[in-house]
Amino acid sequence: MSAYLDASVLLAILLHEPASERVDVFIESRDGRLTVSEFAAAEVASGLSRRARTGAITPHAARDHLSDFDAWRATATLDIAIHEADVRLASIFVRRFELALRTPDALHAAICQRAGLALITLDLRLAEAGRSLGLEAHVP
Repeated sequence: MSAYLDASVLLAILLHEPASERVDVFIESRDGRLTVSEFAAAEVASGLSRRARTGAITPHAARDHLSDFDAWRATATLDIAIHEADVRLASIFVRRFELALRTPDALHAAICQRAGLALITLDLRLAEAGRSLGLEAHVP
């Protein structure tokens, strides 16, 4: 099954983080295509920008990581469009208070549900909510 990567996983691929090795091993062991939305890509840019603003990385390093991400994404992943229906479904998910989803996470789940993609995330709450919604969800 093809897999959808959220920003938490994408950042672990780009940066040296505690989960990076686990993510790399998990991604290499998967069959099927890796899928990334423009929304997840925007979250990656936001995450790198936040790290540059706080001094965790330099602005130059953030730009280099974005360049690496763009090149990797162009060669190793499929793009998936966000549909208006995904936003409506994300709103329904957010209104299910027991799922405890924020809008960005609900949008990732909605995209996966529509496209029949496995959700790959480092967010335990998102993975649990995804499973409650009937998604195949993995935390590397």
